Amino acid sequence: MKATPSSKKILIPVDGSGRSLNTVRYIARFEPFHKIKLVLLHIFRAVPEGFYDLGTDPKSARAVRGIKAWEAQQEVYIRQHMQIAHQFLLKAGFHPESVELKTQQRKEGVARDIIDEARKEYTAVLFRHRGLPALRSIVMGSVATKLIEKLSFIPLILVGRKPPGNKLLLAFDGSEGAMRAVDFVGSTLGGFNLNVGLIHVIRGKETKKQEFQRIYSPEEYTEMTQKKMALALDKAKANLVDFGFKKAEGTTKIITGVTSRASAIVSCAKHEDYGTIVMGKRGISRVRDFFIGRVTNKVIHLARDKTVCVIR
Repeated sequence: MKATPSSKKILIPVDGSGRSLNTVRYIARFEPFHKIKLVLLHIFRAVPEGFYDLGTDPKSARAVRGIKAWEAQQEVYIRQHMQIAHQFLLKAGFHPESVELKTQQRKEGVARDIIDEARKEYTAVLFRHRGLPALRSIVMGSVATKLIEKLSFIPLILVGRKPPGNKLLLAFDGSEGAMRAVDFVGSTLGGFNLNVGLIHVIRGKETKKQEFQRIYSPEEYTEMTQKKMALALDKAKANLVDFGFKKAEGTTKIITGVTSRASAIVSCAKHEDYGTIVMGKRGISRVRDFFIGRVTNKVIHLARDKTVCVIR
């Protein structure tokens, strides 16, 4: 029996590529999305109107006709692409009322137009991870990179290459962002057959070189933080149980003695076969770090095959 969609809805930008269809396949495999309304959005990159003014010039008329024909072909192609995605979701068991197709002309830019649409009471934006190649993506700019940087009011789900599975790792540091991540996971995914693990990472002394000792916390601080975070993790897990997760499912883990928190999170996700990593955009320090330096962004670039959900 097809489930009737809830009041929640997720915005899914599509571009007519094979990756877009892979994103749709990912959605179809993730049970919680079957009870959420999906809006597939395509931003059409039309040629500026001013270009058509060249048509009055006999020398340019042929080029203008070619561009118009190209635009018409692209519109037909994207309609067909979205219909294929729509039919795939219906065959996968989605309720007919839970899938909406939306196409619009580019206004301010693809990323800005997606963000403007996302302001219309969406629960999250879901976009293809694309295996962002670290620095190059940030220097050159891409829709995904701009969404990571600019989408500041709802969660962004970056879909990886691998299937979602039923294991989710929640990176927790006790910050407001981490608590919002717990609430998002609970309110959106609670009640489904998912195993949620919680992890906290404390950087520690792995080197005896004196020049590196100052960048790590003293042992007394690490011990105190472990005790404090153990209580916070238990409270977060209890909150998830209240949302419908089974108490026996999922584990809490505190990792110490590592140089990179992001690497430790990603390593745990890989070794324990978590398909999704959830974390807040900013940590407990509330400091606005350089864009590439945040733990969250490092996780995004290191976990290219995983789905990463960034909570604002």
